[in-house]
Amino acid sequence: MIQRIQSVFLLLLALAMLSLLALPLWHKVDALTHQELTLTAFGFTPTNMPRPATNAPVWVIGVLALASAAVAMYEIFQFRTRFTQLKLGMLNLLLIMATFGAAFYFSNQGETLLNPKLEGQFQPAFYLPTLALLLNLLANRFIRRDEQLVRNSYDRLR
Repeated sequence: MIQRIQSVFLLLLALAMLSLLALPLWHKVDALTHQELTLTAFGFTPTNMPRPATNAPVWVIGVLALASAAVAMYEIFQFRTRFTQLKLGMLNLLLIMATFGAAFYFSNQGETLLNPKLEGQFQPAFYLPTLALLLNLLANRFIRRDEQLVRNSYDRLR
C-alpha cells in the first residue's frame, strides 16, 4: 500500500494540507501605524491593532484543508478498489480547489480591513493547495495507470 507511488503522492498531499493549518496564508503590514494583520486557516490575527470587525467564517479554510487531508489518507487505504480511489481523488480535487478559493476570497477580505492603499503579501502556505492539487493529479494518473495494467493483464488471460 505505501510502496506504491500514488500512496506516496497522497501522503505528501495530506502533509501539505495539514501544514496549511499551521502556517500563515497572508500577511499585511502598515509601516506608519505599525499594525499587522495575518490570515491563518482559522482566522485573522491582528498585531498592535484592535480585533477586526468581521463576521467572515475564515475557519472554513481550515475545515476544507482538514477534510482534504482526511480524504487523502482514506484514499491511501482504498488500494484494493482503484475505482473508489479515483472517485475520492475527484472529491479531493473539489476540496482542494474550494480551499484555494476560500483562501483567496478571505485574503481579499483582509485587504479592506487594514489600510486599503497598501497591498498584503501571500505567504508560502497560500501556495500549498496548488502543490496539493499537483500531487492529487499525479496520484490519480498513477491510479489510472494501475487500473489499465490490471485490465490489460486480465484481457491477456482471456
